[in-house]
Amino acid sequence: MADDQLLTTAEVAQRLRIKPETIYAYVSRGLLTRVKVPGERISRFRLSDVERLASRTQGTRPERDAAPAMRTAITLIAYNRLFYRGREAASLVDTPFEQVATWLWGGGATEFAAPGEALERARSASAHLPPHARLADRLPVIVAVVAATDPLRFDLSPSTVVTRAPELVATMVDALPARGEPADRTVAARLWSRLTERAPSARDLRAINAALVLLADHDLAASTIAVRVAASTRAHPYAVVSAGLGALDGPMHGAVGAGVYRLIETAARDGAASAIAEHLRSGGLPGFGHSLYPDGDPRARALLDLVPIPDDLQVTLDDLVRTANAKPNIDFAVAALAHSAGMGAGAAEVIFAVARTAGWIAHAIEEYAQPPHRFRWSSGYTGPTPEA
Repeated sequence: MADDQLLTTAEVAQRLRIKPETIYAYVSRGLLTRVKVPGERISRFRLSDVERLASRTQGTRPERDAAPAMRTAITLIAYNRLFYRGREAASLVDTPFEQVATWLWGGGATEFAAPGEALERARSASAHLPPHARLADRLPVIVAVVAATDPLRFDLSPSTVVTRAPELVATMVDALPARGEPADRTVAARLWSRLTERAPSARDLRAINAALVLLADHDLAASTIAVRVAASTRAHPYAVVSAGLGALDGPMHGAVGAGVYRLIETAARDGAASAIAEHLRSGGLPGFGHSLYPDGDPRARALLDLVPIPDDLQVTLDDLVRTANAKPNIDFAVAALAHSAGMGAGAAEVIFAVARTAGWIAHAIEEYAQPPHRFRWSSGYTGPTPEA
């Protein structure tokens, strides 16, 4: 990016992770300089000035009475775009997920193969879950079994973690019940065969690979913070992924996709207005907007451009977007993929979990290089006064 690129106040606040009011304080103190653009009434700021200020302010956070800074070289969300190690994620949609994952990890093997014993035991263990269990419920069981079969799980050296990571991702996919034969040996094709009975086209495989790539990481999302905290205690990578899966299971995180799937399902049956009204009455409208992307989620645009959507489904999606009068986000796009492929409501969460495992492992590797057990927040006690 050119040094003279100009940012809006909102983009500066997003990059520095501060409130707009703080930007005005920086201007008054001479730390930032406003740039007036002819014909515009708003102030803008030079990217070079913002980056220089970021390097000063984000490296000087207090070590007590505040959360330790989680500095990362993995992912950046800025300028209404998502970057993996400096490359825009949307530009990587046709790169195999395996290649993106190993790149996030800093290198390593590109073969994603499940070890025989771990795969057999994981399939056996998850088969004992009750019939009403969600497909996503199998993933924590699979991860726990794979951990138990790895005697070197407490070896946290980057080389060992990167060697084991492809095996874990492969087992998470291959241990799920098969609904068809994979079209090839890519993670995308193998996952497709676990989510739908329909044979995939080349466009289908391109779309599910893109979904995996676009969901691989998203900076410090709630599940990634859980992963970083677990890694700081030197929990092994399987335990770290389990921590991520636990946070992802919340209805306001990974499980959002199931809600969007049902929103689309209801809209196809009863109309967009009725579907939206039903969800608004229950507390919110999933699938639209994102606080980090005021101009629209770029991941959604990239994925929706690739999903082969049937005409009747496209009409429903268009009606939802028009009626909601809001920009769709990545949850909407993945739910659209699930509907177009004949997948069930739980497919979106599984795609999310498999994809994000790549990012979690990258953050674990990064956290293992930091001082251990560094996340100790100071609480603000609000309980009764201690007895004398």
